[in-house]
Amino acid sequence: MKRVAAVLYLALAMGANAAPADLAALREGDMKKLMFHAAPEAVSDVVFTDAAGAEHRLSDWRGKHVLVNFWATWCAPCRHEMPALDALQAEFGGDAFEVVTIATGRNSLTGIEKFFEEEGIAHLPILLDPKQAVAREMAVLGLPISVLLNPDGEEIARMRGDADWYSDSARAIVAAMIGGEGG
Repeated sequence: MKRVAAVLYLALAMGANAAPADLAALREGDMKKLMFHAAPEAVSDVVFTDAAGAEHRLSDWRGKHVLVNFWATWCAPCRHEMPALDALQAEFGGDAFEVVTIATGRNSLTGIEKFFEEEGIAHLPILLDPKQAVAREMAVLGLPISVLLNPDGEEIARMRGDADWYSDSARAIVAAMIGGEGG
């Protein structure tokens, strides 16, 4: 418990817009796979849709830190990490941070809705990239892929593979990025 408190204290002490090197120092366990870039990178602005068919772009979330997660219903590691992503969104989602989950490739809306219901996923959006246009532009070569965006809409870090996104380390990284402001 002392270690958890120390990690969270360090994260909060860093304040908003912590430097990538500071954020990288908070990586433990699964989060060691999160690779921070030396400089922010541009991201796709290709259209994807929500469950109702409305169009969205990653630029719609500018102004906040965003964790974009590319996943698929057929991907076991993707399904495994979804409850942790949901918990992260429940704790931190709001004006400063958002988890954006994009089902890429062939995923039926019915299948996604059934999975969300079975797993109790209540805080994540259902967003679809059926032709993998966004995924292709973002160089998503396997699933799951998680990408951190800064408030300018630029990619600052990327992780290949699944992770416990509700671990102490993941929560400390998010808290440091947004300055400790939940929701």
